[in-house]
Parts: sequence; structure tokens; C-alpha cells
Amino acid sequence: MKGRGCWETASVRSFCSSGCLNKFKKDDSGDDDDESTTPTDKSELHTAIKNLSLKLDDLNTCNDLIAKHGAALQRSLNELDSLRIPYESSEKLKAVNERATLFRITSNAMINACKDFLELAEAHSRKWQRALQYEQEQRIHLEETIEQLAKQHNSLERAFRSSVPGRASNPTQSFSEGSFLTPKGEDSEEDEDTEYFDAMEDSTSFITVITEPKEDRKAEGGTTGSVEWTPADNVLDSASLVPQEPPKVKRRARIPDKPNYSLNLWSIMKNCIGRELSKIPMPVNFNEPLSMLQRLTEDLEYHHLLDKAVHCTSSVEQMCLVAAFSVSSYSTTVHRIAKPFNPMLGETFELDRLDDMGLRSLCEQVSHHPPSAAHYVFSKNGWSLWQEITISSKFRGKYLSIMPLGAIHLEFQDSGNHYVWRKSTSTVHNIIVGKLWIDQTGDIEIVNHKTKDRCQLKFLPYSYFSKEVARKVTGVVSDGQGKAQYVLSGSWDEQMECSKILHSGPSSPSVDGKQKTVYQTLPAKLLWKKYPLPENAENMYYFSELALTLNEQEDGVAPTDSRLRPDQRLMEKGQWDQANTEKQRLEEKQRQSRRRRLEACSRGCSSEDAEKEADVYTPLWFEKRLDPLTGETACVYKGGYWEAKEKQDWHMCPNIF
Repeated sequence: MKGRGCWETASVRSFCSSGCLNKFKKDDSGDDDDESTTPTDKSELHTAIKNLSLKLDDLNTCNDLIAKHGAALQRSLNELDSLRIPYESSEKLKAVNERATLFRITSNAMINACKDFLELAEAHSRKWQRALQYEQEQRIHLEETIEQLAKQHNSLERAFRSSVPGRASNPTQSFSEGSFLTPKGEDSEEDEDTEYFDAMEDSTSFITVITEPKEDRKAEGGTTGSVEWTPADNVLDSASLVPQEPPKVKRRARIPDKPNYSLNLWSIMKNCIGRELSKIPMPVNFNEPLSMLQRLTEDLEYHHLLDKAVHCTSSVEQMCLVAAFSVSSYSTTVHRIAKPFNPMLGETFELDRLDDMGLRSLCEQVSHHPPSAAHYVFSKNGWSLWQEITISSKFRGKYLSIMPLGAIHLEFQDSGNHYVWRKSTSTVHNIIVGKLWIDQTGDIEIVNHKTKDRCQLKFLPYSYFSKEVARKVTGVVSDGQGKAQYVLSGSWDEQMECSKILHSGPSSPSVDGKQKTVYQTLPAKLLWKKYPLPENAENMYYFSELALTLNEQEDGVAPTDSRLRPDQRLMEKGQWDQANTEKQRLEEKQRQSRRRRLEACSRGCSSEDAEKEADVYTPLWFEKRLDPLTGETACVYKGGYWEAKEKQDWHMCPNIF
């Protein structure tokens, strides 16, 4: 009987290893794309039945061998039975004979059961195919019904708002075709977000009328408040904004293709609603092989806008280029829905590109909860930029909000112009159903604290029902006296233009009583245009040319540099299972470091004070200072990194990897 069990186990393993049974299992994971949910066609079904038949032939062969050897065994037993043996042995021999007979009967029954299974599979294959087809049709019908309901809801809401005076507007949530849509109501749990999107409802707060330069100069005669314009001016000429110098150092132009790993996002995220995303352990399957420090450095891709702004004699013209630079930092996010690696405490990233880009950049992770990174950039072309960005993110069930907190400073050495602004909110939609997509929303105000020039930028949220261009950005640049000088328009994923304002005035009141400012402008000039993505970018996480080089291995960097992070390197190579194991090791090592700090702080302190002390980290290359312009405390570069690199003296660096 023991031999029988081994034979059955081997047969079952052989049968299951073929993968034939998997053809008939229903996949409930929900993480397949639209192509994988199509019904199994006839050829696939025939292949599955053929494989089952082959396995049945194998079982028949085994059955024949069992019958053959079983008959030989019984003959041997009969021969033993004819011999004169003691009574006890005779009884045992009869028992063995009976068991051999039962074994043959059981094997025959198993073969018959397998034949029945094959017949049932053949009989029900068409039925399963029709059932799958029906489920797909029902899904399509449900999506179409939801789309119709969304349109009806939008129409009813507009009618209700127009019929009730003073009714607060509440636009429908952004909608992507083929996805579930839940309108935001007054009783929604997301009151803060509802108010935020309400404030963004109006598409533009002004109207522009383009005027040809010659015609306008005739109209300018005797008009007060006219603005002088030099057609020969080329500071904002688009042709001069494209860098002409070829790169001096050859960098890599590709990374290994992204493996085709499927993972159900909702199965992991459904238990994390309302929690801080940085505190949720996530596998690398949701990541891209770059750290947040490297993503922050990507903001410098269009640094040539600032190099050009150095030469502006007009502060409002310079503001136009600074505004275009602030918008350009979002251009790579349109396809980048993957999460960057959350840096380890004390992790750094340097970008030493004095020869290539004329700048040096350094980032350091200065806090883990909440995640915060300090960044400093020096350009030999006459400007410097610094910021401390804290990432706050919340999973709302239908979408994910990512809110970068902190001010960005930009200073031009020669003029002393000092600009300050903050980043907008990023929202990842279709977390539950449909294709993930990202949107940028919010208002950005850029202030020149020397001249008091201001730029108001508005990132319009995408709406399925809007007639506006997707990902649209509008803005107005005003001088220190508050007079509008330039109109900005474009999209955060493509390009930005500016138009010189000649005259402004109020429009006629609309039906709802609202007025917009009408700006009479000269034809627009291109400020910035996005670089095309590299070939095969869709298989390389949609990285730009700069992003492809950020994780390239370099000699001489600090031992805390993101390029040396092992789990990130393994992921880039496509070894995701090993990367997940390494990621868990690094996170546990970081938790152990915190526990040691907590134990050291707990001596002579209350538990609450010890918890606070344990979360305090003293950065190596940055220090906390009070920002006189914003009144906030932020980490500012204190120096020493590049000197340490020149000496290759990294003894002060923590062992975090």
C-alpha cells in the first residue's frame, strides 16, 4: 500500500506540472490587462484538451504496466500457495493476494475516473467559453452604464446649481473613459479635497486677444499705460532656448527592459485606506528603479531655462523663464505612475555634471517619518537652487494624493533676484479599476522677493466633460506694482508659451454674472518644449534621457549614494524577487537603528520624549536654519561634501546599505 501512495503522488505531480489544469481555473486576481481577460479561443481549448488526452494516455500506459506486473505478482503468489508452507504463512499469503487484487481494481477505477474527467472537460468547454463571453459583455455593459450615469449626474448637477442661487459649486470628479467614477458629494469623507477641487473649477480667469505688432503700435498712440516692446528682443526667443552644445561625457542610453510581473494593486492597497503611504511596506513591483532623491534631481532636466534667465535684464522676462522651469519639472510624470524608492535615512545622491550641465547637485534624506529630503544645486552659470521637500501622501480608495510640502528657492547671483515657490499636488487616478493615470492640480505662486514680481500659475484638473486641453496650465506674470505684463499658457506635459500684454480690461458680464479680465497680447513665444522620450521608453519605465543616466554607476560617490542601494540595483537588473528580499533586509536594518537610538534616548527620559528624540536625525551635509522669507525652518546645505569627495574621505558616513 505504501508503494501505491508513492505512485499516486508521482502521477498527480506529473499531471499538475503540465499546467493543463490551470487552463480551467478562473483567475480572480483582477490584475490582468484587457487583453488577458478575453475568452479562451477554440485553438487554446483544443490545445488544453489535447494535453489532457496525452496525460490520459500516460495514465493508461501506467495502468497497463500495473495490470501486467499485477498479473505476474498474482501468478507468483499462486505458485507460493501450491507449496507446502505453515498455516500462518498461508494466511498472510492470502492477505497479500487480496491486496494485490484490490490494487488492480483501484488503478482501473482511477483510469476510468480520468476518462470521465476528460469527457466532462470536452462536454463543458463550450459552456465555459459562453460563460466567459457573457461575463465580458456584462463588464462592458456596466462600464457604459456608469459612463451614462456620470453624464446624467453632471447634467443634473449643473442644472441644480444654475437653478439654486448661491449654491456652492461641486464639480464631478475627474473621469477617465472605461473606469469607475464616484462623484464627490457634500457628505463625502474627502471634504478637504472637495473644497480644493471646487477652487479649481473655473477654467481660466482671463481671456486673451492676440494683436499683430504693427496694428497694435497704431492703436497705442495716445493710450496711457502702453507697454514698450522690442521686436528684436531675443531673450525669450524659443530658438535660443534649445541647448546646442553636445554632451561632453558619453552616458548610457538604455537600461534593462522592465520585466512583465503582474500584481494586484487593490489586493494590497485596500487595507491601507487613509494611512500614510510612506508607512506601508510595499514590494518593488510598484516601484521604478530610482529613489525619491533621484526623482528630485530630475527637476533639473531643463536647467538651460535658468541658464538663459541669467541673461535677462528685465525681471518680468526672467520670471517667465522661471515659471516655465517650474512647470517643466512635471513633464516626465505623465507616464510615470510607479513609486520611487523611499530613501533610507541618511541616503544621499549627487549629480556632478559641471562639464555636461554646468552644475552640481546634492540631495540628502534628512527625515524618515515624515519622509523629507534636502536639495542644493550650484550652477557655474550664475544661479543656485535649494529646497527641503517633505512628501505627504494619502490613499483615498479611488485615488492617491501626493502633496509635496516645502518651499523652493532660486537665486541669481548677479541680479540678486530671489524666487520662492511651492509644488502642486499630484493625483494618481483609477487605483481600483481601469488604467492608472496621473494629474497635476493646484495653484502655484512664484514670488521674486527682491522686485516683488509675481506669477500666478493654475494647473487645471482633467475632467472627462471639459472642453479644455488636457493637462492645461495658465498663468499671469505681474510686476512689483501689480500690473500684469505677460500671459502664460501651455500644458505641463508638452510646452509653455508667453505672450506680452499690451492692454487689459474687464469683459462683459456672463449669464451667471461673472466677469473675466481681457488681455490684449502680442503673438505668443515658445518658452519651453518637452524633449522626446528615448526609443523603447515604454519598456524602460518611461524614463527620459536624463533619468536613464541617474542610476548609472559612478566611481568616487559617497557610500550612502542611491546608486549603491542594492535593492534598487537588483530591480533595475530585473531581479525583482531578490530585490524584494533585499528591500526587507534594508528596512529591518533601518528599524534596528531606530530602536538603538530609542534605547539610548530612553535613559533618563520619558517614553514620549525618547520617541521624539529617536526620530531626530542630524544630517551630514545640511543643517536646520530659519528661512527669513517664509518663516519656516528648513535644511540648508552647510558645505563639505565636494571637499570630502575630492579627498575620498567618507569616514563620517553611516552604514545604511
